[in-house]
Amino acid sequence: MRALLQRISSASVTVEGTVIGQSGPGLMILVCAMQGDDEAQAEQLANKIAKLRIFKDDAGKMNRSILDICGSALVVSQFTLAADTSRGNRPGFSGAAPAAEGERLYGAFVRNLSSLGIPVETGSFGADMAVELVNDGPVTIWMES
Repeated sequence: MRALLQRISSASVTVEGTVIGQSGPGLMILVCAMQGDDEAQAEQLANKIAKLRIFKDDAGKMNRSILDICGSALVVSQFTLAADTSRGNRPGFSGAAPAAEGERLYGAFVRNLSSLGIPVETGSFGADMAVELVNDGPVTIWMES
């Protein structure tokens, strides 16, 4: 699985003019299931993200996790993280898991993250979404399981 993390002050996702999820302070997490991924990778990625020390401590150092700050997360499915740009000018997305499998693994990731005590809100899998966020730092981190 692939994830793009953004440390946020706030974030929201809107579908057809209605806000369906919001978060902050904490993390905006864009997630993509890749061909061959399984639930173990969804769990591993959630555990790693929950413990990742990217929030400032009292000395201003990135030394605290989302759990340490009692933060929340907005998790949005993002198949375009599978983009292969190695050839031509149009990205290919064949590395992404098929839609049904991607949705299942996206759900597993969300459940795992939530089970660790992190309040999680989500986008709508496969929907045309408008995402707004205030990136804190900015801090943006790419992860793969």
